[in-house]
Amino acid sequence: MENTAGRSNMLQFMKLIGQLKRVPRTGWVYRGVKKPESVSDHMYRMAMMSLTITDPTVDKDRCIKLALVHDMAECIVGDIAPTDNISKAEKHRREEEAMKHLTSLLPDGLKQEIYGLWEEYESQSSPEARLVKEFDLLEMILQAHEYEELEGAPGRLQEFFDSTNGRFHHPDVLQLVGSLNEERACHMTDGTKDSGNTQAAGGVTTQAAGGVTAQPHTTSHTS
Repeated sequence: MENTAGRSNMLQFMKLIGQLKRVPRTGWVYRGVKKPESVSDHMYRMAMMSLTITDPTVDKDRCIKLALVHDMAECIVGDIAPTDNISKAEKHRREEEAMKHLTSLLPDGLKQEIYGLWEEYESQSSPEARLVKEFDLLEMILQAHEYEELEGAPGRLQEFFDSTNGRFHHPDVLQLVGSLNEERACHMTDGTKDSGNTQAAGGVTTQAAGGVTAQPHTTSHTS
């Protein structure tokens, strides 16, 4: 009977986390992005960032696990954004409750491991958790850049970039951010050529040489 119950619980766990494929990232929804990515999409590329990190001092396997677990609660509570007017304490309470339910479906060893990984990320209590948080932000701005490219609207999602100012520290991440900024600056400059070096786009003014002045927004995924 225990084996049957265990298999049933594991199936329910897999069905619940499968919901992550159908939970859209709220920040993109609020900004009117067509066909926004899912939470699962976001976590997959974070896991790939963890897999491809070159820093030998980092526990790569732990980073991959943290990336896969960090937003798991959203299969139950959804992707809560800053503009939802829910306090950080309440957001944490809801996600903690969801994680306790999810991990209750797992055998004891897995239950402790996955819940422990979530707590580690939430508390930012290890170098790996802090690095994965940088991957979380990097993946967000990379996705914002891709949406700007797809829409042909350079600078439209500037607020997501602004929300990450001063939050990148790891050398490998900084290199990727630098490459992303260079590519985006070229697109921003190209986007101004047809309008006399200035162009308004979704509340963002793109100026010559890739400079950007953004009106304040709070719809990004960061908290």
